[in-house]
Amino acid sequence: MPNKKTSIPFVKTMEQEEKLKAVIDAHKGQTGAAIQVLQEAQNIFGYLPEEVQVLVAEGLGVPLTEVYGIASFYSQFTMEPKGKINIAVCMGTACYVRGAGDILDDISKHTCCKSGGITPDGKISIEATRCIGACGLAPVLTINNDVYGKLNRGEIESVIDRYIDEEAKKEAGI
Repeated sequence: MPNKKTSIPFVKTMEQEEKLKAVIDAHKGQTGAAIQVLQEAQNIFGYLPEEVQVLVAEGLGVPLTEVYGIASFYSQFTMEPKGKINIAVCMGTACYVRGAGDILDDISKHTCCKSGGITPDGKISIEATRCIGACGLAPVLTINNDVYGKLNRGEIESVIDRYIDEEAKKEAGI
């Protein structure tokens, strides 16, 4: 496993660990179960940190290298946590030629978070993605699965700030 660790510490609850153990028990002894268990583990934890991969490997009785190999090979898996506000900028050809690279740079500057990273408080993560299939709306970005298309650079900050304000209200109990 690579030595790169995220700045966000991994924290699991007993409920999450029990759910994972139930998933492992349901698939134990099945050929090729690691992929299914990793999918469920990612649904439970939101990502697949080393600690979760160890639990899966030990639970299924397979080498950690096998689990890591699967988690690092398939693009559906992530070993990095996502922020409460997850921003994904499409970098497919249509989006890229319509300015997605500049939009990604603007977002990074506005949030103080680089692409592929997460803010130290875990609130915002940013990723450059492959084509999301909304080429007619290029350039496109998603924020927590909400799709925004035909954006110009001047609109981005206000869209992101709405999510930041909403998250602050949730934390304050408003």
